[in-house]
Order: sequence, then C-alpha cells, then structure tokens
Amino acid sequence: MSEHDHMMTLTVDGIEVTVPHGTTIFDAARIAGVPIPTLCHQQNQVPVAVCRICVVDAGERALQAACYREAEPGMVVKTNTEPILAARKTLYELMLTDHPSPCIRQQQSGDCELEMQAARAGVTPADVRFKHRAVPVLSADDSSPSIHVDYSACILCDRCVRGCSEIRHNYVIARQGKGYFATIAFDANAPMGNSTCVSCGECMVSCPTGALTNKKVVGQNLLEQGNGNVFSVETEELLALPVFKNVSGTFLELNKGAVVKRKYRAGETIVREGENGSTAFYILDGEADVMLEGPRSHVATEDDTTGGLLKKMRSKLMPLTKHHRDEEVNAPTHIRIDAPVDLPYNDPIAQLGAGDLFGEMTCMSFYPRSATVRAKTDLVALEMLRNVLDVMQKNKTFRAQLEANYRGRALGTHLRSVPIFSTVSDEFIDELRDKVELIRYAPGQLICEEGEPADAFFLIRIGFVKVSQRRGTEDMVMAYLPRGGYFGEMGLLAQGTRTATCSALDHVEVVRILAPEFHSMLDRFSDVRLNIQKAAAQRQAENVQQHERANNEPLNQFLAQGLMNAQSLLVLDLEKCTRCDQCVRACADAHEGVTRLLRDGVRFDHFLVATSCRQCRDPLCMVGCPVGSIRRRNSLEVIIEDWCVGCGLCATNCPYGNITVHEFGDKGEKKVRKATSCDLCRDLAEPSCVYACPHDAAHRVKPNEFFAAILGGNPDLASK
Repeated sequence: MSEHDHMMTLTVDGIEVTVPHGTTIFDAARIAGVPIPTLCHQQNQVPVAVCRICVVDAGERALQAACYREAEPGMVVKTNTEPILAARKTLYELMLTDHPSPCIRQQQSGDCELEMQAARAGVTPADVRFKHRAVPVLSADDSSPSIHVDYSACILCDRCVRGCSEIRHNYVIARQGKGYFATIAFDANAPMGNSTCVSCGECMVSCPTGALTNKKVVGQNLLEQGNGNVFSVETEELLALPVFKNVSGTFLELNKGAVVKRKYRAGETIVREGENGSTAFYILDGEADVMLEGPRSHVATEDDTTGGLLKKMRSKLMPLTKHHRDEEVNAPTHIRIDAPVDLPYNDPIAQLGAGDLFGEMTCMSFYPRSATVRAKTDLVALEMLRNVLDVMQKNKTFRAQLEANYRGRALGTHLRSVPIFSTVSDEFIDELRDKVELIRYAPGQLICEEGEPADAFFLIRIGFVKVSQRRGTEDMVMAYLPRGGYFGEMGLLAQGTRTATCSALDHVEVVRILAPEFHSMLDRFSDVRLNIQKAAAQRQAENVQQHERANNEPLNQFLAQGLMNAQSLLVLDLEKCTRCDQCVRACADAHEGVTRLLRDGVRFDHFLVATSCRQCRDPLCMVGCPVGSIRRRNSLEVIIEDWCVGCGLCATNCPYGNITVHEFGDKGEKKVRKATSCDLCRDLAEPSCVYACPHDAAHRVKPNEFFAAILGGNPDLASK
C-alpha cells in the first residue's frame, strides 16, 4: 500500500483538506484552519464527545460530534450553519443553568472556557431559559491545601478525571451518582484534602471552569533570582505567543514568576556545563552557541617508572587519540547534550536559534547542565520552571514545533551517532522523517514488557530507560540506557517477543521506528544488519552470563548488602587485618596522594567489603549523567569518557562512595574538574592495596566465586 493510499480528501466549510485515514473531523478542521469549539477534551486528552459543543453537519441524518466522528473520503462538512449555531446555543444555555456566573475562575483571570465560549456564541446568563435544579449541589470543598473545589461550577466534562487518570496515572478522581445527582468525587467520596490526591494540579489545569482552581502560587519565583536581565511577563503576552496557545490563562496567572523573560547581550553566558539547575529556556529571538568548554580528555592512570618497592601510578588527563582503550572499536562521533542538537566530538559546538528549547532534562529531572550556552547575538529567551514546561509540552502546537525541529535538524545526526547506524544514507533518513514517532513517557511508565510481541525499535532522545529481566520471582536490572541508547532490536531480529521490560526511569522521550521501517533499513544496508546482529549477540551473551551468576548466588543475602551487583570486590579479612591502613596509604601513594580506597564498607561474616569500585551490575552511577560520559565497557568495567563535564552527579549517585571528582591543571592554568574512580590498578600485576598489605588480609575477588566458597564452608578456597 502506497503512502497515497493512506490519505484521503474531504471538504470543511468549502476548504479541501487531505488527511490520513482515521483522522477525526475535529482534527481535519484544525488542519484546514477551521476552528470548532469544544469543552470536554484538551489537546493532550482522548476525545469522548461528552459536551457535544463540537457538533457539525456531515451530511447525515443527525449532527455529529466532530471530536469523535472519523472523517471519510469525499465527506462535505459544515461547521457554522444556522441549525448548528442554534444547537450550540441551547447546549451553552443548559450548562449555564446551574453555573455560578461569574465563577471563581472568571473572577480571577477572565478565562472560564464555558462563559467565554457562550459569550462568543451570543449567550449570557440572562439569556438562559431553563430553571435551576431543585436539589442543591454539594457545598464547596476547601479541604485541600492547594486546590479549591466548587461543585456548582462543574459541568461533568470529565476532563479532570482523564487528567488524573490518563495523564498522571493517580486515579483519584471519578464520577459518582447517576443522572441528576452525578458529581465528581475523590477516592471513595472523601474530601479532597483527605483523599490520596498528591496536588499535582493536573485536574486544575484541565478544568474548563471554576470548579477546580488553584488556591495559591506553587513553586519558586524566578523574578527573585534576577541579575539585571530578568523581566516579568504578563499572561496576555504569553497567551499571544503560538507556543502558549490553548494553555490555561488561570494557570499562568496564578503561577506568575514561574516563567520570565531574560535578555542577554552577545557573548554573555546563559548556562554553564556541570552547574545545577531547575529551569528550561525557550529562545524567542537571537542566536546562541552551545558548546563544551572543558577538554575532551579522561583521567588516565599510567605506570610511573621511578623504581622502588611499590610502583607508583600517575593520574593525568589524556585525550582519546593518545590513550585508546582496549575493546573500543568505534570512536565517538557526537556528544549528546540536553538540547535539540548533538555536538560533533572533534569540534563540540553548535548553534541554537529562535524556536529552540534547551534544558529539558535539567528542568524535568533536575540533572546538571550538560553544556555551556552563550549568546552569539543579542538574545531574548523565556526561562521557565518545571510546572510551566510540563503544561507547554502537552500543547499540540508547541509539540508539533519541537518535533518538526527534531525531524529536520537532529534525526539524521542522532541516528548516525549510534555507531551501528553510522552508514545509513541521507535518502533513507529523509524517508524516515515523517514515519518515526516521538513518544513521551512519565517516570516509571512502562514502554514495553518482556514477553509481548516485538513491533518497534526505540531510540532514546531524552532521559534514561531502565532495562530489566525477570529472574524467578525478582526483576534484575540489566542496564540504564541514556540519551542516544537504543532497545527493541533483539525481539525484531528474531521476529518474536520482547526479551526484556523497558520503563522510563525519569521523564523520557523516545523515537519509535516501526518494524517495517526497521527491517527495510536492515535489508538496504548490509553493514547495519551485520553491526546490529553483533551488538544483539553481545547483549544476549551478557544476559546469559548474568543469568548464570544470578542462579548460582545466594540472592537474598547478597541483595541485602548490595554485593549481588558487584563484578569485582576488595575484601579485607578482619581476622587478619590489624587496621594498619597500609592498603589506604599504598593507594594514595600510587595515585599522587589521592586515595581511591576507604577501609570502610558493608560486612559479610568476618569479611569487610572495602569502599572501592565494584563494577556494579546495576550501575546507578550512570543514571542522570547529563552528557552520557559514564558507561560500561564490554569487559563490564565502568569507565568515564573524555567529555565528562565534572558535575559530580555520578559521585553522588554511587551508593558506595567510590567515585570522586578531582581538579587537574598546573599553577596559573584554569582548573578542570573530572570524575574518576578505582581502575583496579589495571596496569599492575595486582592492585597496590593488595600488594602492600603485610598480613595477607586484602584480596581482590570475584564475589560469586568467593562467597559461594564461604557459604559452602571452604574459606581456604575463597582466599585463593
């Protein structure tokens, strides 16, 4: 079936429009530029045709709900005839019958959707012909500390219900009662303040009237953090911007200070790599350079041939070209950052312009800044907090702009930056642009589940994805995949089922390539097929190896102390150890006075598991790295790549304190911060700490073999 066969043409108010099959009349009219009013769904919600305000004449016996009725080829739709306008006026009158006009929302910000739409249709409260209900509605609920509930303003559109359930997955709000007595309710009809509501505000943002309103401003005020270039923005000014189209005016009005306008002169730094932050920036005017200022080099430890009984190691910064790591076949081509572009490895600088958004991961997940952004020209940008960005990302106009920017500027670079796809042609990228899907997932949300049919391949654009497999009655984390990572290829190669469960660790956006396009790519590019088959075979071998280890180890005991995660451990026999600290001093002597070992840690029997890198199977250190510079090699060793920005998040995340951040640079030079960890003294026959122990108390061991011998009653075997 050709692409043409997937499309159809219809006429809306005399305008011909071509849309894919399955498009609703409402969306077809929107594409044609014909507005149709609606109250019962927002752009980010599934239409349910409850309010019927969107009725249109589709040439059938009765008027049709445009938001729910699918368009058909050759259909002639009328949206603005006298019968349609009369039907809408009657519907507005019915909803205004018991509506307190003006409601709280209309009083606060003048944007109650019901009252505004009714006024545009020529209906005022004085025009209502129907009597108020005889039975009074529930009284107002003021029990929540953040949201006021006015049942009299509720029109039972269910937008709050779907916002709570479909978008936030909190499942607190639902309908109760039938017919005349139907209302919304929280949990089992509890007061909102006593329910399981987490005050996320989704219901308040979704509500079209004053039934659910914000009682106070939530969050910090960016106006209080100004340095001379920050200006307040009026709600009307924001609503006039296309990116804020259809965003709740009430929300913006009650959260003033959560979005501000900033002006920068050419050459002024907007954000700096490695710094902490909590905001995102949307460029309104001007251009900016996004770059990495730190050198592309990693901490390398080399043998210092000065002689002596104890060999010393010297730590210094080395570029990848001078210190090539074993097993590294494909050199990096791009560095992935928190922006709509990736940075070329050899020249890490790119440009951002009007319409670009940067800082999404920092804003949504509070990760450190991934790059330095500097104004190339005089620049004006909106800076916003998480609550504003979250609302904007649900707006179809804003989402469409972001997706268009990604498809046009970044898709090809993103795909080719993955080594196995580096040879994909420009022609194929052009074919993919309109076929791939960009899908967002909330923290903890399931992306695909082990055992279900494999139907797509996924490339991660934003965030971290947790990959796990079922091991008996427990789930084992196989990997944390960062931006630029991919998954789903193993099930597609076998044309079978998913081999692992993948879920969003934080706020995640993925590029989904459906099975037909994936197989087309493999058929057209034999080297891509070969590369992806090798990568899949390697992942499968690692999975089998981990499965065997899991089956041979005492899970409950190891999991309780974190030992199950380790690939290599430094253990101290406390019956032999005299607490002389020779191991700690030897580590410091071998690494220019900075020890990477602490004689502290968890205990198992009479052994102390010292604080040194365990090469964890569940490497939490990788989670949140803003540039993806910390990863695992094929040998399972955790390494830190050249483009580390020294933010220290990996050191914070390591549950055993085994990663540290050090400054490098001679006197008079600008200091460079880089993360480093124990490298097992890999260039020496045995680690310095083990070599220096005078009592044979320190041993570097493989935990599964060592503890299996201990539990099997053979401690002599364990110490060998």
